[in-house]
Amino acid sequence: MKVLSVASEVFPLIKTGGLADVAGALPIALKRFGIETKTLMPGYPAVMKVIRDPVVRLQFDDLLGAPATVLEVEYEGLDILVLDAPAYYDRAGGPYLDHTGKDYADNWRRFAALSLAAAEIAAGLMPDWRPDLVHAHDWQAAMTPVYMRYYPTPELPTVLTIHNMAFQGQFSADIFPSLRLPPHAFSTESIEYYGHIGFLKGGLQTAHAITTVSPTYAEEILTNAFGMGLEGVIASRRDVLHGIVNGIDAEVWNPATDPVVHTHYGVTTLKNREENRKSIAEFFRLHDDRAPIFSIISRLTWQKGMDVIAATSDAIVALGGKLAVLGSGDPALEGSLLAAAARHPGRIGVSIGYNEPMSHLMQAGCDAIIIPSRFEPCGLTQLYGLRYGCVPIVARTGGLNDTVIDANHAALAAKVATGIQFSPVTAEGMLQAIRRALHLFADQKVWTQLQKQGMKSDVSWEKSAERYAALYSSLAPKGK
Repeated sequence: MKVLSVASEVFPLIKTGGLADVAGALPIALKRFGIETKTLMPGYPAVMKVIRDPVVRLQFDDLLGAPATVLEVEYEGLDILVLDAPAYYDRAGGPYLDHTGKDYADNWRRFAALSLAAAEIAAGLMPDWRPDLVHAHDWQAAMTPVYMRYYPTPELPTVLTIHNMAFQGQFSADIFPSLRLPPHAFSTESIEYYGHIGFLKGGLQTAHAITTVSPTYAEEILTNAFGMGLEGVIASRRDVLHGIVNGIDAEVWNPATDPVVHTHYGVTTLKNREENRKSIAEFFRLHDDRAPIFSIISRLTWQKGMDVIAATSDAIVALGGKLAVLGSGDPALEGSLLAAAARHPGRIGVSIGYNEPMSHLMQAGCDAIIIPSRFEPCGLTQLYGLRYGCVPIVARTGGLNDTVIDANHAALAAKVATGIQFSPVTAEGMLQAIRRALHLFADQKVWTQLQKQGMKSDVSWEKSAERYAALYSSLAPKGK
């Protein structure tokens, strides 16, 4: 089977979040099921800088107002189609935000162009290759099934994956003429959303199947609290909604071979984590004592519950814990956490920014990772924590609920517990979880059992890729 995947970011070429990890790992995991994937992504400067000897596969003289070229290249096991459109992507900022942290004013055009290029490839415009199915990711690619519906495209099945309902790609109706869609596309059955245009909404209405990244989140987005205004649309398409939990690349995330980990280890050699722990203490300028190091590796936002971390930081130190924080986001939250570090030198360390190697080392050296998200479609950091013996302390929501087994009395007795769950996401809820963690940490035999059970969890893509392969097969034309 031939699949065209469409995503705005793909690891290891460019990454701002979990979407990139999924877009990079799923195609490789699907190979064992006989599925050949080509992934279409934008030609950002960071991408154009690292690709070598690309082959020109398709050219557009006018892709929504600008010329563009589709280049094909193999990169670390991935078959990548790069949409090289300098007018849209050759910019000094990030994939979505300019250097001041604001959305690009023409994001609608940049990602509509990506979707239209995908629809043209699906129609067979690229010589010698045409997919049997198209898989679009998040709002940036959600216009792909929309264009495929309204353009003279041979009927092909489409899958749309929601990685986070909070990001929907909503724009003024003024842009509609520039999208080059027929007038009847501006309707409630397609992209119209309360008088505006919704890219994700249009994709939800037109895709043949909808997936989201955990079974719990698939149920949550049917509610007012998590549907973000689109719960009615989701409910109307519930019969094609599937919750498939994400996996991780078990080769990239492997404490026995990870090149950035100072001392490698496995389930039977957990004591080797100690050298990594010392490295973390040195980097974050924490006291090198036996008090547990609780890590935060996150965007510093309200969704991620970082305001609760800031509010409880003094109490965590008072209870006997240490905090190592890596991330960036809301300037006010960054300031609150830096102030906490200033109040508690040696007990709280904060590094503002994105640091992929350090995120690996933190999983390999910290004792636990706190993920207090108010909503979390799947989450990947808890899966990395499980893999590395960094015990996850998670809010009971979305994929966190589906992937971490709470260390209650029954689970501990049965030796199946892998972490700590808590609810609600409040200061008291958070501190209760920290107290539980400190109690368990005091009994190193119990804590080691938690670590080992987490490391034995299957967090790879194997089972999830099998579910995607089955979904593709159910949608694909006969004989594929």
